Amino acid sequence: MPDLTTILRSGTALELGAAIANGRLTSVEATRWYLERIEKLDAGTAGLNCVRSISPLALHCASRADAELEAGYNRGPLHGVPYLVKDNIFTSDGAFASAGSRALAEFVPPYEATLVARLREAGAVLLGKTNMTEFADFVSDVMPSEFSGAGGVVRHPFGLRYGRGLGSSVGSAAAVAARLCAFAIGTETQNSIQAPAIHSSIVGFKPTVGRVSRHGVIPLVPSQDSPGPLTTTVADAVAVFEAIRGPDINDSATLTGPSHTISRERSLRGLRIGIPRRCMADAVAGESRSTAFGKVLDSLSRAGAAIIDPCDLPSAEQLSEVRSSVFRTEFKDSLNRLLQDLEPCGMASMSDIIAWNRSHPEAIPYGQSLLEAADGAAGVSSLQYIADRRRDLVLSLDAGIQAALKAGAADVLLVPMAVAAKCTGKAGAPVVAIPAGRDEDDQPFGVTVFAEPGSDDLLLDVAAAIETAMRHQPGRSVQAPG
Repeated sequence: MPDLTTILRSGTALELGAAIANGRLTSVEATRWYLERIEKLDAGTAGLNCVRSISPLALHCASRADAELEAGYNRGPLHGVPYLVKDNIFTSDGAFASAGSRALAEFVPPYEATLVARLREAGAVLLGKTNMTEFADFVSDVMPSEFSGAGGVVRHPFGLRYGRGLGSSVGSAAAVAARLCAFAIGTETQNSIQAPAIHSSIVGFKPTVGRVSRHGVIPLVPSQDSPGPLTTTVADAVAVFEAIRGPDINDSATLTGPSHTISRERSLRGLRIGIPRRCMADAVAGESRSTAFGKVLDSLSRAGAAIIDPCDLPSAEQLSEVRSSVFRTEFKDSLNRLLQDLEPCGMASMSDIIAWNRSHPEAIPYGQSLLEAADGAAGVSSLQYIADRRRDLVLSLDAGIQAALKAGAADVLLVPMAVAAKCTGKAGAPVVAIPAGRDEDDQPFGVTVFAEPGSDDLLLDVAAAIETAMRHQPGRSVQAPG
């Protein structure tokens, strides 16, 4: 039986929750351990800098969780388990919510996000906020993912870099990889959970858009935005998803949408896994990653899966080349709505933030080309936006994911790294990132499994089976630092 330090340093969120529930340790002890680890590994000039702020209520909430257990009230598998949230998510503990922007660095939200309220109802303990790429990486087309004006540079726990295009939930991913929390919450519009998860050797799950409420989350592209968990195992991701999913009157996207039957089948035998090659698997950089992906497919085949290779998207080339006004149009519209409503730090519009940045150029060393382009967008009622949104859906879904699944009679699709992120983002589709150890160049390697919108439960079951099949793959284990 693992000792308590082993559970906290290398166990899972579910193992920690079970240890707290059966009295082997308390939530206060676990919370203090994480706070001390954050101080040791995250703070200072050489620290990871993935944690932006610590909740002043963390120990109080942990003490309350322990008191409830002592009184015989167990809220579920996450009761007493400490976690972190991304800096674009509202909390009610007095912490700032800046979305990484120095212009909003001291904004205290007037209410909390629905997902935070649901995690509190599940008994989880909020440790604090994680740093993120500024405005979810829609400020500059040359800014690395590790940077934000409000939080500075997030350092990779394995001594690498979170370079350009590696997703804005870098702080949440780094915190989980470094074991600064039991799990974390990120958000993804296109790439921002799956890419940092893979590059940090952890699990990341972006649910179907509308499965998790975005109320109290600073938006980027509402038609594509979805919060989701970053964890060490698929089972942990399932537990967190169960806690935060569900309808919310404050987010109309959660009130309708497709749903699939929960299978809970954890075997790969007979499962048909399609491999999109054109502009996806074949586009992965380097022979090393191609070799690593081949080993993954061999493992899945030995476990009984039928590998449909290739299983291409008919729209693959068009999708890879398409340029759309959807990002800048929805970003301007949704952010302006929030700013006009709350006026954080005196900012009532995107134009106000751009003007503030121009007056404080040190806050935007990479410029603000994307922000300025968004501010010039025509609007969500423009014919250009409407046409682009329709085209995005046709290419990513009708002639994309759904067409590939049908043509190959496949249950799910699988690619190396996060090469399908553009497709899954535009489709609003669920995707699970699963670590697969290191490639031949000793770099973090992983795969992403995805399917059509609404297939979240099936996808998580398949991801769990894939995780099990790869568990004994040579070189798969990657140890946390410190």
